[in-house]
Amino acid sequence: MLEPGPDEKLYAPLMLGVVIDALTEQGVVLGDILAGTGLSKADLADFETRVSLNQCVQFHSNAFRLSRNPSFAYRTGLRCHVTSHGMFGFALLSSPNFRQTVHFAMKYRQLATPMVELAFHEEGGRAEWGVEPVAHPAIDAGLYRYLVEFQFGVIVALSRDVMGAGFRASRLQVTYPPLENDSADAQLFGCPVTFGQPANKLLFDADWLDRHAELGNELTYRAVVRICDQLVEEFDNRVGIVGRIRQYLMTNLMRQTGFEAVARHFDMSVRTLRRRLQDEHASYREVVDGLRRDLAIKYLRDTGMTVDDIAHSLGYSEAANFRHAFRRWTNAAPNRFRGIARAIAAEDARQRFPEQADR
Repeated sequence: MLEPGPDEKLYAPLMLGVVIDALTEQGVVLGDILAGTGLSKADLADFETRVSLNQCVQFHSNAFRLSRNPSFAYRTGLRCHVTSHGMFGFALLSSPNFRQTVHFAMKYRQLATPMVELAFHEEGGRAEWGVEPVAHPAIDAGLYRYLVEFQFGVIVALSRDVMGAGFRASRLQVTYPPLENDSADAQLFGCPVTFGQPANKLLFDADWLDRHAELGNELTYRAVVRICDQLVEEFDNRVGIVGRIRQYLMTNLMRQTGFEAVARHFDMSVRTLRRRLQDEHASYREVVDGLRRDLAIKYLRDTGMTVDDIAHSLGYSEAANFRHAFRRWTNAAPNRFRGIARAIAAEDARQRFPEQADR
């Protein structure tokens, strides 16, 4: 997967509202909170708004500077419940077991936060979340600590939402040194804190992973995961010049769009656009071909469109040309692929819900 650029607007600003609420309770005005981010109150209320890594860094830098409570980051992270994470949070809540919850969280973590890298490890009855703020020139030592503690709070909040209010970490390990008042940290976090460690970790008893998910529902979970798959696809389609071209072509596939026309749309010379694609190890032909393949598979798997209709929607003048291309992509004819995909889905449903299959 391509690495998103720091100015690419890819992330839903769902948790920013929680931080804003916490700061306004301290008397901080919204203008100061959003200073330098390019965001407005209306932007944060718009479901379609997406923000960049740079905007997130500026926002949290403001929050770190404006907050008056040394425990602000962790306490505010604790306010970021599943409802602050959109479909990602709903999937966590509906996951039928906690190990599956962790697997989902790791697979779809790009939907959760651009600010930190997450890792998970389980061994010898102990489970641990690893947290590392992303490398960014504006993240200094103070903001680094803020982001680690904020993410620790988020992890605890989500774990309690999913596993129960009794969840708590057994130990925190952090890379940074203690401050003068860090003697109170154990009371704040509810567990011992070890400073100057090689990595930032939140450790807990792995027995929590075997507990029953009271709100888990397999059918709901599968439906929400499909929505998250669509969100990941949207995310990928926004990354880099390849993503921008794919987005543009999505609305232009029914008519032939030449490379020169795409370059004009992005206000680039043909040479510049070709070089940008080469930087991402792609060519225009590969982008078009890959987009057609992905959409063809989606249409065959998820819709009742005929092969002729799919061919037309993807810009093929002849259905035979589409069939030939599809065989090249998948080594199967379109109708055979559709039959196999539906058989697999039916078998999966039968295995997961045998009581329904027997009715």
